Amino acid sequence: MTGAQEWQGRVGQNWAAEWERTDRSFAALTPYLLEAIAAEPGKRVIDVGCGAGELSLAVAAARPEAQVTGVDISGELIEAARNRSAGLGNLAFTVADAATWQADGAAPDLYISRHGVMFFTDPPAAFAHLSAKAAPGARMVFSCFRPAAENPWAMDIARLLPPAKPAPALEFPPGPFAFAEPDHMRRCLKGWRDIEFKPLDFAYVAGSGTNPVADALSFFSRIGPAAAAIRILPDQARAAFERGLLELVQSRSVGGRVCFPAAAWLVTATADNT
Repeated sequence: MTGAQEWQGRVGQNWAAEWERTDRSFAALTPYLLEAIAAEPGKRVIDVGCGAGELSLAVAAARPEAQVTGVDISGELIEAARNRSAGLGNLAFTVADAATWQADGAAPDLYISRHGVMFFTDPPAAFAHLSAKAAPGARMVFSCFRPAAENPWAMDIARLLPPAKPAPALEFPPGPFAFAEPDHMRRCLKGWRDIEFKPLDFAYVAGSGTNPVADALSFFSRIGPAAAAIRILPDQARAAFERGLLELVQSRSVGGRVCFPAAAWLVTATADNT
């Protein structure tokens, strides 16, 4: 699980430091998401869980008449986003929890997010809040991962780990696969109707450059389940895990890149607030 405290601490710091490689990992998905966003109207656009701002930047550049605001709970990620946004007067970033954040001025008419909505502590309350604060009939477009079994970048790494202790039983555990199941997601999307799901498969790029294997190992040591394992496993278990991770990354190195199959949902919905 990855909650608000982690994003305000080590996880947020690592993602901020690694924004170029995290953007690269989603590079094959982002164009599909931007295409779906381009099909929606909206002049008051909110990027939920904007991270280091790639989606916000692209939408602000494509809609000079719109005001785009990126919202994220991590101060480090917002700082990285602001450093990238010079010259775009219609773009702003703010440190806040989107589950309770109050927009200044006009009500949002379009919410967007690239894998930034799966970490709410109480998703039904968060989405109900977003709907209540939106303009009547506002639209939402976001992406999230499909089940872990369809995402080898996560499952192949998980198989290298020792058996984990059972996680606390939570109704809405936050994390990368929190919205993997459509029926569960529908229960979470309180205040929204016309919910549609489109499956997207893409190549998750973990390594590239002159030494893609070393690049992927460096990336995984900073981001995701491998990073957590390297940090907390005892020496002998960590050494075994790192050997297995090296073999795994080598097996996925083809044509100068280390890639893993990945599976996502593209989700669209309409605010039920008219």
